[in-house]
Amino acid sequence: MEPKKTLQQAEPRRGRTEETGAMRRGDDAPAVMTVEGLNMYYGSFMALKDVSMIIRRNRITALIGPSGCGKSTFIRSLNRMHEIVPGARVEGRVTLDGEDIYAPEVDPVRVRRRVGMVFQKPNPFPTMSIYDNVIAGLKLGRKRKKSELDEIVERTLRQAALWDEVKNKLGESGTSLSGGQQQRLCIARTLALEPEVILMDEPASALDPVSTQKIEDAMLELKEQYTVVIVTHNMQQAARVSDYTGFFFIEDMGQPGQLWEFGETEKIFSNPDRKETEDYVTGRFG
Repeated sequence: MEPKKTLQQAEPRRGRTEETGAMRRGDDAPAVMTVEGLNMYYGSFMALKDVSMIIRRNRITALIGPSGCGKSTFIRSLNRMHEIVPGARVEGRVTLDGEDIYAPEVDPVRVRRRVGMVFQKPNPFPTMSIYDNVIAGLKLGRKRKKSELDEIVERTLRQAALWDEVKNKLGESGTSLSGGQQQRLCIARTLALEPEVILMDEPASALDPVSTQKIEDAMLELKEQYTVVIVTHNMQQAARVSDYTGFFFIEDMGQPGQLWEFGETEKIFSNPDRKETEDYVTGRFG
């Protein structure tokens, strides 16, 4: 049997596991990422304090909470995307399949291939066609045959629920699509790199209800093969699509954000342990 590859060695791969089909909602799915005692800083400012969380394989984890409480900062820590901001640093430990993604020898680019990101605002490359947008990240790797690229484009566009809408215009610009289609194109572009985890930072916040539904449907399909973490301000969306929910909160202005409560989504929305969580999910503030 081929030995397991490390973050330094591994080619990106999908997060499919043999036991996935047998595991039902509420089962103890294995951890794919763990966060332990995470503190995040921008310069001298502490943005997040003492966050610990288990992110389970082939599940959707929603991150909710009022604006400014650190949800987007946290999700960027999961693939080191925050490091593009000067002065950003972390304390604590974040692991992917048991390996510390912040270890000195780990290449952050390789981390970002295995833990992909879809941003709030669709960002297709404006000078590229729909086809070339999907395979843009693959051009940095090994040379592939046209037939292989064709298969990847069709597969990922189908996974993103976009293939039927664009299959006859793959040569047109990615920016010619509607906002919802552009966002699904960005999802396909992320999937082309075969990540293990997909991070989504408010992917439907600027979309109409029909486009939002298509994004949510795509997420539910994707969790059969991938692990998804989503930041959302839409409580109904979190309740509809996620298996686990983390509620972030700030006690006072100027204080760091904290993970106030974390658990199965059904419990967070029906019987949370903390009053602040209940007040937020029921719309009393936020």
